[in-house]
Amino acid sequence: MADQAAVTLLCLFLPFLAAVLAPAVIRAFGHAGSWLLALAPLLSFLHFLTFLPEVADGGVVTGGFAWVPSLNLSFSWFLDGLSLTFALLITGIGTLIVLYSGGYMKGHPQLGRFLCFILLFMGAMLGLVVSDSFLMLFVYWELTSITSFLLIGFDHEREAARRSALQALVVTGLGGLSLLAGLIFLWNMTGVTQLSLLVHVGDGLRESPFYLAALVLLLGGAFTKSAQFPFHFWLPNAMEAPTPVSAYLHSATMVKAGVYLLMRLNPVMGATPAWEILLPLFGGVTLIAGTFLAIRQTDLKLMLAYTTMASLGLLVMLTGFGTPHAIEAAVLYLVAHSLFKGALFMVAGLVDHEAGTREVTKLGGLRSVMPITFVAALLAALSMGGLPLFLGFLAKEEIYYALAHGDLRAMLFTLIAIVGNGLMLVVGFTVALKPFLGPHVETPKHAHEGPLLMWLGPAVLAGLGLLGGIFSGIAHRFVSTPMASAVAGELRPVDITTIPHLGVPLLLSVVTVAFGVAVYLQIDRARAMMVRLLAAIGNGPDRGFDHVISGLVRLSVAVTRMVQPGRLEIYVTATFIFLALTLLVPPFVYGELPEVPAWPTDVLFHEWAIILLAVIGLFAVLRASDRLTAIVSLGIQGFAVAVIFLLFGAADLSFTQFMVETLSVVILALVMTRLRLSPRDHRPLGQMLFDATIAISCGLGFTLMLMKSTQGPFNAHLTEFFNAYSKVIAHGANVVNVIIVDFRGTDTLGEIGVVMITGLAVLALIRVRPRNPLPQTRVEAPADGDRP
Repeated sequence: MADQAAVTLLCLFLPFLAAVLAPAVIRAFGHAGSWLLALAPLLSFLHFLTFLPEVADGGVVTGGFAWVPSLNLSFSWFLDGLSLTFALLITGIGTLIVLYSGGYMKGHPQLGRFLCFILLFMGAMLGLVVSDSFLMLFVYWELTSITSFLLIGFDHEREAARRSALQALVVTGLGGLSLLAGLIFLWNMTGVTQLSLLVHVGDGLRESPFYLAALVLLLGGAFTKSAQFPFHFWLPNAMEAPTPVSAYLHSATMVKAGVYLLMRLNPVMGATPAWEILLPLFGGVTLIAGTFLAIRQTDLKLMLAYTTMASLGLLVMLTGFGTPHAIEAAVLYLVAHSLFKGALFMVAGLVDHEAGTREVTKLGGLRSVMPITFVAALLAALSMGGLPLFLGFLAKEEIYYALAHGDLRAMLFTLIAIVGNGLMLVVGFTVALKPFLGPHVETPKHAHEGPLLMWLGPAVLAGLGLLGGIFSGIAHRFVSTPMASAVAGELRPVDITTIPHLGVPLLLSVVTVAFGVAVYLQIDRARAMMVRLLAAIGNGPDRGFDHVISGLVRLSVAVTRMVQPGRLEIYVTATFIFLALTLLVPPFVYGELPEVPAWPTDVLFHEWAIILLAVIGLFAVLRASDRLTAIVSLGIQGFAVAVIFLLFGAADLSFTQFMVETLSVVILALVMTRLRLSPRDHRPLGQMLFDATIAISCGLGFTLMLMKSTQGPFNAHLTEFFNAYSKVIAHGANVVNVIIVDFRGTDTLGEIGVVMITGLAVLALIRVRPRNPLPQTRVEAPADGDRP
């Protein structure tokens, strides 16, 4: 078991290791280096493949190690039917994506950097789906956002790519903060920090008064990641990334992270009214919005991107619908979607790479010159359209079997599913047929079949979609049933075959296909209708995002100008105001004022003399004719305090005070001699009274704090500790020196560093010589009669 855990840990980090090596490998072998780099995800895929029999028999694979035992934090993984299926999709499709990238970006000067990013992205997503620890789930969740930002903005010289990358990072990053808050809620509500342990506290979690708050926060993370309406706008804009990114992003990775989280939480947070209202509602709206927006597009990638949005809505709707067969439909559709959508995106990239355009209106007749690509596209489209023998057909049949009931709610969502599936059939066949059939259309590039690296991926994925439908028994045994059981929290055997459900489900399938074919035959008219409809609606969330960011920038500028106006006087004033409030408000609010002591009668004559000297120094500061005199006079108080320390036996403290006061006066005097200052303080009377109030408030606050501190009982614990161990541990008889140098050595080092930096800054200021010094002007002292 230990060896298995070590190999699993290695496989989790193989993509990261390959990412580090990617630039060097590409420099050494060129685009052929993608074959070597693809070994990393391939080896991980083969390792996870060995767990299929154990997981299919109802087992789970766990492992990890304690990270921060005191906080119950661990680096642990948990592989059941759900996480294992995701791991196989991520590594399997990831292997094909790495190969596809080598062919698609052949000759690109930044191919090594691109493969580094894609492998980092792969490792982040793999870690996300296998993480059992809340902490590691969040870390990998945020890492997917960061790496997707790098991939979407890969062509960073284009403004559109930069904007899309920033938009994706902002939306998913805010969702990540919502997820973090939700996980903290779960931690405090249940006391567990691992997803695998949540299943044991499901009833208590659903009955908690904080359930709804936790659910909303977790949905915030899931909905932003999986592009649910109204957070969907970042997903189509992410098409600014190179096509391999789009294919991987939409088929097996980041956009399905939110769906994964919802499926993982279904056994413990599902089966509540809030769950069964919010998920179907947002999922259904996303499904309809995505398909409507998809048929408007003419760019192959954008058409597929909006159908991904729609498919994610369908998955969320099914996950929250609340029936066992809906869960089975969701897992079947998730796997089918990963296969056909990955294949179709690679086909779109192949067409663009070989023909020079992705505009469907400018393509046609490519079947004869790109036969392999055409077959792969057709097979994937048949699965996307839900036609017999394909895995997509099984998913669609199960969807209708799960939704087709007599109540109004079921009928509404059944209608939504029919419209959504029908329009996705339209888009799938538009992508797969329009570029290849019909008369040949001249394209910017002379089209021909792509290289092996590029057509291998779509051919394999499209073929798996067909094999999964034909050999559905094997697929259910090792994939569908374990996955559905994990999502449902109980054994859920999936047994649907290519023989359709007779009755209502079959009728609904026929209606869906008929509706899709009818719209496909009138695709140009349908596209024009959507253009007019969206023009009538006006700006959507995408433009709203720009307004929000613009408003945020303006607000930031206004706040910065208010709190950072560039005037030191305002900063100092604000600092002392808050200091006075901190010192004075708590004693008065909480009734912690010190007792007023009796007037001292045992003060000696020389002690009164020192106090009188400090008072005289205070008046000297207030009556000083210029600031330099005030600074020198200010030293009187410091020296008086130092003498008081000396009289009370604190010789070391007194010496330190003498040194600090001397250095302060000397340094300030040197600085003041380099500045042109007015000879007197010309502040108006109101400003002077305001500043005096702040100063007196701070002084009063410190006085009250010190009085309250000295009136409490003295705790001699630290005194006894230092007396007992100063000589034993630090070998020093002077306890004060030992505390400063040894017990508080790091603190003292920091203070020395601050003093040194301050001294260097003062020295630099003193040595500054203006390049064009202004002529010196003599300041005449005002006559006595002119003095205020």
